[in-house]
Amino acid sequence: MAEQRPDALLVSEYGENSRHRQLIAELARVHRLPAVYPFRQYAAVGGMVIYGPDDRDLDRRLAASIDTILQGGNPGDIPFYRPTRYQLFINLKSARDIGLEIPPALLMAADEVTESAP
Repeated sequence: MAEQRPDALLVSEYGENSRHRQLIAELARVHRLPAVYPFRQYAAVGGMVIYGPDDRDLDRRLAASIDTILQGGNPGDIPFYRPTRYQLFINLKSARDIGLEIPPALLMAADEVTESAP
């Protein structure tokens, strides 16, 4: 980040990123980069904007699939599910920390807005 000086950071769903989410969020803050993260867990470590699948919806789908299997259903008969509901979470404190003002229209579109610190 320090070497290439990007304008923003988009963190992928790659598992290694999730394991190092605290470091990634801290580096984004230190280098004053607006960043978008894929999972809600990044909010707890100061992620500024999280846009990803609705965890509760995914959990319901998973529970239904497990129930089908436990009832004797064939796992191969369970259709592949792609998320259809996404959530937008904005942490205003993280935005302020890097000197960024979030547009009102984006705040209104968010599912949740917080001003909490990690």
